[in-house]
Amino acid sequence: MTEETKQPVFQIQSVYLKDLSLEQPNSPQIFLEKEAPGFDVAINVSYNELGNNFYETTVTATVTAKIGEKVAYLVEGKQCGIFNIQGIPEEAMDSVLGINCPTIIYPYLRANIADTITKAGFPPIHLAEINFEAHYRERVQAKAAKAEAPAAVQ
Repeated sequence: MTEETKQPVFQIQSVYLKDLSLEQPNSPQIFLEKEAPGFDVAINVSYNELGNNFYETTVTATVTAKIGEKVAYLVEGKQCGIFNIQGIPEEAMDSVLGINCPTIIYPYLRANIADTITKAGFPPIHLAEINFEAHYRERVQAKAAKAEAPAAVQ
């Protein structure tokens, strides 16, 4: 191995909760409801370069619980990680940031969301595990399909 050949570097610098919000628009009456709520969960991944081989990846989760048409609660959390990544081929960086980094960050977000819901007075909800590789592949395919779609005729 020559001196010019660098070993890849992938180091977690920090994992932190960037934003967390809770809304209970129908409290306290919602606590008197007997029906179990229905849930809608949305997950999003984004990332950006911070410079000097540092990158921030953000996993956002939005959980909405409704009983009928009434919102019991809405929780949104953004869990971030700062990573030092070096020696990874440029063509692989997108998948590292979109698969490896969210896989590390997501368990922290799951715990923060579950704690918030429980502390708000509701029964615990535990977000399912996510296969971020499949999530990433779906996002890449959707982007490719959108790029291949013919432009709208004006």
